[in-house]
Amino acid sequence: MLGISGQGSYVPQMAEKFSEDKLSGWGRFIPIKALRNPAPVVSVIRLSGVIGGRSGPVGNGLTLNGLEKTIESAFSSKRVKAVALAINSPGGSPVQSALIAGRIRALADEKKIPVMAFAEDVAASGGYWLACAADEIYADENSIVGSIGVISAGFGFPEAIARLGIERRVYSAGENKAMLDPFRPEDADEVRRLKALQGEIHESFKRHVRARRGERLNETGESLFEGDFWTGTGAHRLGLIDGIGDLYSIMRARYGDSVKFRNFAPKSGGIRRLLGRGVDSAAYDRTTGIVAAVDEWSQWKRFGL
Repeated sequence: MLGISGQGSYVPQMAEKFSEDKLSGWGRFIPIKALRNPAPVVSVIRLSGVIGGRSGPVGNGLTLNGLEKTIESAFSSKRVKAVALAINSPGGSPVQSALIAGRIRALADEKKIPVMAFAEDVAASGGYWLACAADEIYADENSIVGSIGVISAGFGFPEAIARLGIERRVYSAGENKAMLDPFRPEDADEVRRLKALQGEIHESFKRHVRARRGERLNETGESLFEGDFWTGTGAHRLGLIDGIGDLYSIMRARYGDSVKFRNFAPKSGGIRRLLGRGVDSAAYDRTTGIVAAVDEWSQWKRFGL
């Protein structure tokens, strides 16, 4: 066994022996250049779907709990030069949007690794919140970007259950515990309370966008934060994104044609793994419930998808 002591000249001798100009025989097959100058790596985190917990076996949506290991693995990958966020999301939970974005930023700052976001079909509402975690944002010219606002939607059934002769029984300790019960007539005071909560969340969203985009925003007035959305071209004009382009083209231009891409994505739910993303709407309804399916469908359809 070769010891360390007394072998001070061994390492440089071996380096000289295996230098490119001295390789012969089997040695010529050793990829010296690749060992000395390994290709840079870009970790790609795929953030696709509605943000927030989704009940049922098909999938749980994007949450920090489901993504944390994926995010940490992406930042810990060997020779990683940058992390790319491939985003295709119409939004969802503001809390999970903030938690996921916050974890990405914390690791980026800790490890000094740049982050770039790429909008695919849509990066809107919470999807744009995630994009703002990046140092730079890019999109296709036809991507849908923006929707900086807060929405709460539901259904009201008081007349339906009255016609069916159903009696609603609710018992609570606390005057406002049953606020916004969909089986009771809408109450103006409860709606005002909801709008106040939405206003606070909206302000948090606006602070996040202003803090992350800063002077790159070409429009700083309130009109930018009224829930409108734009194509990638329009978002670029407003300063919501930094340019038009796709993930692979931009990253190859930045790090060279030899750059390697490593994909990181959370594991999908059991049924989704068996059936794939192409699960038909009827099967989806049977496994998660019609209301949940309509709710998720409506989030995508708001952006024409």
